[in-house]
Amino acid sequence: MPAPSPLTLLVVALASIAVLVALVTWRKVNAFVALLIAAVLAGVGSGLAPLATLKAFQDGLGATLGGIAAVIALGAMLGKLLAESGGAQVLAGRFTAFFGPARAAWCIVALALVVGLVTWFTVGLLLLLPVLISLTHESKRPFLVLALPLVAFLSVMHGLTPPHPGPVVAIDQLGANTGKVLVFAFLAGVPAAALGGSLFARWVTPRVPVAPPLPVAADVRRPEGTSSSDPSLVTSAATPLFPTAGATAFVIALPIGLMLLASFAELALPTGHAARTALAFLGHPVTALAIALAAAIWILGRAAQFTRPQLLAFTEQSVASIGLTLLVVGGGGGFARVLREAGTATALGSLASNLHLPPLVFGWLVAAFIRVATGSATVAITTAAGLLAPMLATHPEINRELLVISLGFGSLFLSHLNDGGFWIVKDCLGLTVQQTLRTWTVTETIIGLSGLGFTFLLSLVF
Repeated sequence: MPAPSPLTLLVVALASIAVLVALVTWRKVNAFVALLIAAVLAGVGSGLAPLATLKAFQDGLGATLGGIAAVIALGAMLGKLLAESGGAQVLAGRFTAFFGPARAAWCIVALALVVGLVTWFTVGLLLLLPVLISLTHESKRPFLVLALPLVAFLSVMHGLTPPHPGPVVAIDQLGANTGKVLVFAFLAGVPAAALGGSLFARWVTPRVPVAPPLPVAADVRRPEGTSSSDPSLVTSAATPLFPTAGATAFVIALPIGLMLLASFAELALPTGHAARTALAFLGHPVTALAIALAAAIWILGRAAQFTRPQLLAFTEQSVASIGLTLLVVGGGGGFARVLREAGTATALGSLASNLHLPPLVFGWLVAAFIRVATGSATVAITTAAGLLAPMLATHPEINRELLVISLGFGSLFLSHLNDGGFWIVKDCLGLTVQQTLRTWTVTETIIGLSGLGFTFLLSLVF
């Protein structure tokens, strides 16, 4: 049987993605199961044997999770401790007091950057929502002027920076340097979020009137930092205790600093140097997050007077909450491996050569297409990274870190009704579907497009 043509492979890939979209959005099939079904259809439709297709899916799933499962789990534990200890609330209060109502917009941006580094988009939004509403009423600013920058910067942090799942997968599959990705994420992500959030908010606010929600009653942490999801952990303490803002900031900055130090050592010290080797170990994402988690358990746990059973319960709850995310991330890697084994990656490479597209632009287009089709930023960046990894063997001049950033911006492009984040933003901000399309969807589109432009500008320098 002759090998399928590149055009046939691309058509089969598009058809399998269409099936994936239909299963997730129309039939409400579990995302992991939908990825498995789409992968089987893509493999068999491209000429792979059914067993070979399943093996490719399993290999891709294992390879993806093998590189990033520990990072995602440790990041989730760290974020859980920050939330349960009240550290995030304390930090938000300190930022609010420092900036004051007159600089409410700067306060929101700073909080989104700091909290968004270590918490997922949804968690960060829920943590900062009371602060957003309070600042809106105190500053007398229009609600969207503060709300859109908040979701824009949280989204950029989630889509571009480790330890969030998508960037971690892309860094692992493309062999990029974590510290450099963090630097480029800020250089490109901050101006992109400012355009899509802060500047766009000023333009759209008069055109989409939105009443601010009523102030939310203070969400006082349960005594001893107890999670409401486990009533058995409630203690009799009358006054909840909180860590200081300085301690919280140290815990958040610790893994970032270690990863950046490793990148600096790689640039400044020769190969084989003892200090470079030691910093490379300490700055590895797994090591850096493990050290930060140990610091959080010691510093935040002691400050909030958590018991050992409470700390154990928090870490277990955080890992349990990301089980489906890990499966979806692994499923995205398995789907990408099937497409690679079927020859789709080679066909995409040929298409890019024929169209004479820069690799950063082509990578962005692949991630953006999958994002719009599936609604999942994680699936988009995971699949795109798996498809583009073979291209690096023939194009060693490609800046791997900037390619990660390009894929990240593509995975944020055009959030609409098939994206879970769309509905989270709608409900949290109290918007209608039409208002969400005119605000959040446009914000994400501006971030995706402008982010590609800023990434391309960085490529001219680096």
